[in-house]
Amino acid sequence: MRATAIIPVKRFGQAKQRLLEALDRPQRAALVRAMLADVLRATTTAEEIERVIVVTAEGRAERIALAHARRVTTPIEVLQEQADRGHPEAATLGIIRAKALGADCVALLPGDCPLLDAAGLDAALHRMRPGRVAVVPDRHGTGTNALLMSPPDAIGPAFGPGSRERHTDRAERAGFEVAVEQVSSLALDVDSPDDLEALVELLEAHPERAAGTAEALVELGRIPGRART
Repeated sequence: MRATAIIPVKRFGQAKQRLLEALDRPQRAALVRAMLADVLRATTTAEEIERVIVVTAEGRAERIALAHARRVTTPIEVLQEQADRGHPEAATLGIIRAKALGADCVALLPGDCPLLDAAGLDAALHRMRPGRVAVVPDRHGTGTNALLMSPPDAIGPAFGPGSRERHTDRAERAGFEVAVEQVSSLALDVDSPDDLEALVELLEAHPERAAGTAEALVELGRIPGRART
């Protein structure tokens, strides 16, 4: 089922506060930029994504999205927030815009899952149909790293700790078919130093899975022993 992808992006200065013990602010911003670029590359490669809406108050995120839009055929739109009001609020703005554009299905995607694989996203969307809500959990099994919904406003997004259960409960109460989709490339979001170390370990062995993020981690000195290409 073809979908509109919605990617909320915080201001870089406010994003990933828990990473400050591992990276300073400029380093953290560099990583966030690289992860967003990789997510956009994967999303616009997916055959089931017909449009991308980036919701952000961050000018650098807008520039990344618009620069990427010039290189791909999938339409990319930036919806400007006046301030960071939170992930659920930004996602809701994207849903409203997607509905106005006639979307039948939305995929709420994170900007911090650089391992996102287009084939995995396509497979999950192939299983979508009207009246279905699919929750993609994080690697811990308790959070939500992506939310697929048809209709687009099936439930109000409620991201944050414990959101997998909140999302499934809301969808069941609203009478929708509910599925928990295990999409391996969406399992690892980078919020904490432990997440960062897991990403570093994986990309040290397989840098091609998120080339931009891997290059950023080399430049930040987090992946040693690789020559810059």
